[in-house]
Amino acid sequence: MVLLDGRVAVVTCAGQGIDAAIARGLRSPGAQVVVSDINGDADMSVATDIGGTDVARDATDEQQMRHLVAATARDHGRRGLFVNSASMTPDASLQEVTGADFDKAITVHLHAAWPGVREASGVKPGQKTGSIVNISSLFGKSGNPGQTDRSAAKAWIVGLTKAAAKELAHHHVRVNAVHPSLTSTPMTAAAMPPEVLAE
Repeated sequence: MVLLDGRVAVVTCAGQGIDAAIARGLRSPGAQVVVSDINGDADMSVATDIGGTDVARDATDEQQMRHLVAATARDHGRRGLFVNSASMTPDASLQEVTGADFDKAITVHLHAAWPGVREASGVKPGQKTGSIVNISSLFGKSGNPGQTDRSAAKAWIVGLTKAAAKELAHHHVRVNAVHPSLTSTPMTAAAMPPEVLAE
C-alpha cells in the first residue's frame, strides 16, 4: 500500500517554487493533491504535471479559501492534509521599508495563512483527524537583516501555528510549521543576486 494512498492534500500557492515541490512530493506516495494558486495557469500546469486537481484561488481571500476547502470536501471526500504557503521576498533596510511595504508583507504571509488554518480546521462529525502545515521560514525564528517585514510576518505564523495546535489538539488535528532556509526558487532568483543563493 502506498504511504498516502487514499489521502487528500491541498497545497496553496503551489504554482511554483517550494510549494510546487511540496505538491509533487505529496503526489509521489499516493496522495490526491489539490493544487491552488492565484495564478490559474501556474496551478493548472503543476496539477497537470503531477496528475492532480487545480483550483485557482487567492489564499489571502477568506471566501475563496472557504470555497477551496468546501470544493475539496465535495469532490474528494475526506480531507487529510492542508499545506498553507504564501511568500514574498522583499529586500530593503529597516529605514527603507515603508508602512505599505510592511502591510503587504503581513497580507501576503499572515493573511494567507490564517484563513486557510481557520477553514481547514473545520471538523466534520466522524472525521476527527487531519493535519495542517504552515510554511514559515528560518528567518521567522532567527531574523534576517534586510527583511525585517518578512521576518516579522513569518514569526507571526509561528504564533498562529502554536495557538491553533493547542486549540485543535482535542479534535486530533495536528498543526505544525516548517521553517525552510534560503532556497533557490524562481521567486528568490528574481529578488537576489546569484552569489547570495550560491552561499
